[in-house]
Amino acid sequence: MATPAKRRARGPAGEQSSESGSESGSESSDSGSEGSAGSDSEERLAEEVNIEFEAHSISDNDYNGIKKLLQQLFLKAPVNTAELTDILIQQNHIGSIIKQAEVQEDSSDDEDDDDEVFGFISCLNLTERKGTQCAEQIKELLLSRCEQSCEQRVLEQLSELLNDSTKPVGLILSERFINVPPQIALPMHQQLQKELTEAQRTNKPCGKCHYYLLISKTFTEATKSNSKRKEGRNQPKEELMFANAEEEFFHEKALLKFNYSVQEESDTCLGGRWSFDDVPMKPLRTVIVVPADGIHGIMDKLKDYLSL
Repeated sequence: MATPAKRRARGPAGEQSSESGSESGSESSDSGSEGSAGSDSEERLAEEVNIEFEAHSISDNDYNGIKKLLQQLFLKAPVNTAELTDILIQQNHIGSIIKQAEVQEDSSDDEDDDDEVFGFISCLNLTERKGTQCAEQIKELLLSRCEQSCEQRVLEQLSELLNDSTKPVGLILSERFINVPPQIALPMHQQLQKELTEAQRTNKPCGKCHYYLLISKTFTEATKSNSKRKEGRNQPKEELMFANAEEEFFHEKALLKFNYSVQEESDTCLGGRWSFDDVPMKPLRTVIVVPADGIHGIMDKLKDYLSL
């Protein structure tokens, strides 16, 4: 079971919406379009509050929270997120969820808020789960998007990698609300690696992975040319911004990587909320494959970058 770990983090007040676009996100966008109301809203969003998070083992009570976070990753892609959530709960020797630490003075608040999942991390072994609908749908999604976006050699490499049963591929799923700071990712990733090592030692599901695959939420400036480009040297790295900052270190060590656009699948309010210095952003998904034996190096980089 995941060992509970506490991390204190700072996040902007008043924004706890996921990327998929909640009602609170829409209200924030609407208020920003009005004169004095927009200024008041900006002042509120500029405030910071101290929030203490706790990591817990995944349980049945986390079903709705995990599924909602998976939906912000896959958006309208044909992936059975209900089945995927069930699998992650069943294999709860792997993975953790983030919740707000219990605060005595908040005891009068809505009790439902205490169980809200602010983020989670887990791993789906696509090779072990071959034949399940969600695993097959994820592989089909990646291959179809790769075919649309990449050169034939990249598609062949990805296809061979996903279909080689002798070298299992683990899909790392790490999702959180956009206002949860990246520092929380360090203990989560470290704990996941400990659990994966223990699972391999004890011959439990998901333990043996030769490669790790991530589907990272990324963005580029919408004002720049975003015509289809082949993966590789023609894709400047500096154009890519990561919603989960720590995933850039996986990207740097990738043996295979490519991007695909999800702009048509994203809610209309997304463009207004995901902007940097008033520059509208185009939402992408970046597929990253790293060798399992390179994870320790990535963890060291994460530790240097994210340690409090």
